[in-house]
Amino acid sequence: MDNRAAVQHFGGQARMRSSSLNLVIYILRRLAISIPVLLVGTFLCFVMVAGTGDPLAEMKSNPAMSKEAIAQMASQLGLDQSIVPRYFTWLGNFVTGDWGVSIAQGNAQAPVFPKVMDAFEVTLKLVVGAEILALVLGVLVGVVAAVKQYSILDYIATTLAFLLFSMPIFCVAIVLKRYAIEFNGWVRDLGLSDVLGNPWIRTTSPESLNFDGPGGFLASYVGAYLLPTLSIMAISFAAYSRFQRASMLETLNADYVRTARAKGLANGRVIFRHAFRNALIPVTTLFSVNFGAVLSGAIITETVFNWNGMGKLLVEAVTKSDTQVMMGWLVLIASSIIVANLIADLMYGILDPRIRVG
Repeated sequence: MDNRAAVQHFGGQARMRSSSLNLVIYILRRLAISIPVLLVGTFLCFVMVAGTGDPLAEMKSNPAMSKEAIAQMASQLGLDQSIVPRYFTWLGNFVTGDWGVSIAQGNAQAPVFPKVMDAFEVTLKLVVGAEILALVLGVLVGVVAAVKQYSILDYIATTLAFLLFSMPIFCVAIVLKRYAIEFNGWVRDLGLSDVLGNPWIRTTSPESLNFDGPGGFLASYVGAYLLPTLSIMAISFAAYSRFQRASMLETLNADYVRTARAKGLANGRVIFRHAFRNALIPVTTLFSVNFGAVLSGAIITETVFNWNGMGKLLVEAVTKSDTQVMMGWLVLIASSIIVANLIADLMYGILDPRIRVG
């Protein structure tokens, strides 16, 4: 018995080490694929940005700028070289942390890295919170709608999803902002205010968030992020709930789920232990794709609510042909999308170990 137990013990450890090794190899393989994809993406972005216009157009139109200063700036930006040498020069500087300086009038010589990262932090706070809420609620509603197919809950969830799908995000944002303004006015007329003396629901970006005092977190953070978060999560929630419902229905009709029910397993165990895990795989794919799309497409929401995030930064950079800022923006978004897809690939291996073994 002792020898048999020892063999089983060491056999279990060997299987765990083999599984861990397979997972590490899987991660390294996905990273190896992501690096060349990012390089190709940065090159394409660089070519497209280079063709958007003359970065020195504003400087050339300024009578106070001498030809020598313009030529010096052109040499500094590498505009006197062909596109390929310029790309490799930019890439070498970029990977070492030198993202260049802004060339826009009124903001010239400002480092690009802190400017882009500050805007990215603002947008990331909005998108992460909105997407997590949309994913959790969407998965929950999708599972309930699938389990209770053709029930009143299923019809309500379906109607809500199609309603949100049919509304453009700017329409959702504008409607929310309008009713929030009316609500704040109604509260003010009643002589009520929050503990900080601010509007209960902020309709524009606050200059700073004050978390001091009782209720400071709710008043400052939740009040400031509520409307843009709801705007961003609305369409994502509709997509996640519909995908989860369809995936869950397909899984519930699978042969192995029918077999589990035929064995007399409890309905809750069949749903959450056998069906739910596999039904999450398509939603994981959608989440990874949608996260990057929402992160790069938050321009409309940030414009409506006047947030100083990635959307406003891109609009300013394109308007002023600020190529250094545009490249920093594009590479950061591309990197975020690749990271999101890499995380999705890892989640596939966790949800279904056969994927990483294959």
